[in-house]
Amino acid sequence: MHVHHWQKSSYSNEGANCIYIAAMPDGSVRLRESDDPQVILSANHDSLAALLAAIKGHGAPART
Repeated sequence: MHVHHWQKSSYSNEGANCIYIAAMPDGSVRLRESDDPQVILSANHDSLAALLAAIKGHGAPART
């Protein structure tokens, strides 16, 4: 079983609503939010890049 090494986003403040990320050996990442840490999302590199681009309002990146 892999132990998650959670890292808090530098954009999270010291209060609530913090986002944490953990890199996995297979290259995927795990994401969780401090208000509900039992819920863990999994994403591969391309999926995470698309999510971040959509959040920033740039649409999904082109697939190569």
